[in-house]
Amino acid sequence: MLDIQFIRDNPQVVTEKARQKGYNVNVDRILALDKELRERIPLLDSLYHDRNEWASKFKTNKPTNEEVETGRKLKEKIQEIAQGNGIYEQDIDEVKKEYDTLLRSVPNMPVDDVPVGHSEADNIVTKQVGEPKAYGFTPKNHWELTSIQDLIDKPRAAKVAGSRFVYLKGDLVTMQFALVQLVMNRLSDSALIQQLIKDNQLNLSAKPFIPVLPPAIVNTKAYLVTTRLDAQETTYKLSDDEMWLNASAEHSLCNMYIDEILKLEDLPIRYLGYATSFRREAGSYGKDTEGIIRMHQFDKLEMEVFCTPESGLEEHKLLIAIEEYLMNLLQLPYRVLLKCTADIGKPNARGVDIEVWFPGQGKYRETHSADYMTDYQARSLRTRFRRSDKNVDLVHTNDATALAFPRLTAAIIENYQTEDGHIIIPEVLREFMGGRDEI
Repeated sequence: MLDIQFIRDNPQVVTEKARQKGYNVNVDRILALDKELRERIPLLDSLYHDRNEWASKFKTNKPTNEEVETGRKLKEKIQEIAQGNGIYEQDIDEVKKEYDTLLRSVPNMPVDDVPVGHSEADNIVTKQVGEPKAYGFTPKNHWELTSIQDLIDKPRAAKVAGSRFVYLKGDLVTMQFALVQLVMNRLSDSALIQQLIKDNQLNLSAKPFIPVLPPAIVNTKAYLVTTRLDAQETTYKLSDDEMWLNASAEHSLCNMYIDEILKLEDLPIRYLGYATSFRREAGSYGKDTEGIIRMHQFDKLEMEVFCTPESGLEEHKLLIAIEEYLMNLLQLPYRVLLKCTADIGKPNARGVDIEVWFPGQGKYRETHSADYMTDYQARSLRTRFRRSDKNVDLVHTNDATALAFPRLTAAIIENYQTEDGHIIIPEVLREFMGGRDEI
């Protein structure tokens, strides 16, 4: 959630920035409810203070009949005074409910360099690295290439699970786990993290990433406070429980420390989570029906960072640098996009995508994203850190893609194809694939 004090101090800014992100929020109503609660709740609390003090005497001793009657009369007197001031507990509960709903509807505020835009068409390409390879033949797309070698089987998966599921087979599976080993090895190396920090002129700790296998299921309460739950568009719900299938590893990583106070010396905390993820892909009918780009089930390696407010934006830049480093390791042509206000999402203050060139499709396609949430998630999660004995502050959170399967393997397949339908194994992966150089 957004800080209510920020909304009080900047109502017009909040209204305009929310509009730029595509949200029409009723700031006037939020502030009216906020004022009402601030006036009525303290009065109600003060009225109940004497009764609570009186009742505390009977935690160990059973009250007499006379004392029970005194307590009843005291309660009636409090209710009479409260109602005389227009205060009804049921009304306050309704006000709280409306206030909380409206406050949660306010998106995070974009940072200053986020371009204002109306759709992903307004995203800005800030960098392009590598030139698309010139082939001496017409390059095939990845579904043609994998069909030649029987590396995917969608028809049989459709019989078992329906559309947008697939059996990945053989060397495609081996390549996926080779990529996992590569990334886990590199991101657990503090010397590499330090070099990336230096190369990008950042002022950060060189702490490595800790590998995590997070839960594949998140309960409703934990999911709601992440501000990531989009039930109709994205997430599968278990019919008999208040539980949801993970749509990405960060959805169960960011709430690890819900209602906890961390130590300053433990920050930053950097995790590398591997998870099988599930998405409904509602609204994508007819899109990417061929191949393995848009699936209901896929695997991801996701980076999640908890840090101080002072280092939040620099951690975001480090995650982008890591994504670029991995693309350069794999020698894939890519470009970096700074996402506009309408495309960064509700909890994001800044968002960056990396798109890789797919020669068989003749276009760039997203393979990575990096999202900076400031303290927006942490406020709902109540994830804090202690600066001193008395000073507690909210952490800032970041998440970013390390590798998204099978989308990235599709990019490798298309970029490393040969005329006879074989696939050259990227040199950096060969040690994890038995020293082979071709599929």
